[in-house]
Amino acid sequence: MLSQKDQLESIQDIRKMMQESSKFLSLSGFSGIFAGVYALIGAFVGNSYLINYLDYSRSVSCINYSYSEVIRIVILICSCVLILSIITAFYFSKRKATKNGVKLFDKTTLKLLTNMAIPLLTGGIFCLSLLLHGKGYIFLISPIMLIFYGLALINGSKYTYHEIKILGYLEIILGLLSVFYIGYGLLFWTIGFGFLHIIYGVLVWFKHEKRKL
Repeated sequence: MLSQKDQLESIQDIRKMMQESSKFLSLSGFSGIFAGVYALIGAFVGNSYLINYLDYSRSVSCINYSYSEVIRIVILICSCVLILSIITAFYFSKRKATKNGVKLFDKTTLKLLTNMAIPLLTGGIFCLSLLLHGKGYIFLISPIMLIFYGLALINGSKYTYHEIKILGYLEIILGLLSVFYIGYGLLFWTIGFGFLHIIYGVLVWFKHEKRKL
């Protein structure tokens, strides 16, 4: 007969296994770190174009970009950051799933992607509509991206690590703060998509991956 202590431990082990089976645990901390690095590089490149666009005090010989040109450049940079982040996330998640002997794509993965896709697509369409309305709304792009991205993380957090929810709350807070500090949108964007991603990735790696090496 098992003692009461052994029975409780067995119940806890079963509960832990059930919880893990309903969560996407192949997400690697390296994905967050690389996504943050890509965002920092993108912010650095984008800032050089924005300076030329906004700095009208320079000499006439200085090349200034039109609003449409800046928008195309910003969309290109954001698209590159997003695509590189997705490719990197897939690579490290696939590698981790193979190492742990589990499937990368299953019902839990589909639920995670679906729950995140709804806020992300909504925010993306919202941002594009503001860009089409003209430069008077460009200051809202960064807050909207941060807020809807944070909502997506919170919405999908129940299917993966708890740290995702914390990251989501921080992204929303940054987005709301950004609304009150017009002209510093790129700075908040850099903090949210760059530094917070790196910090999140390091924490996930130390907490969920390093100890398993």
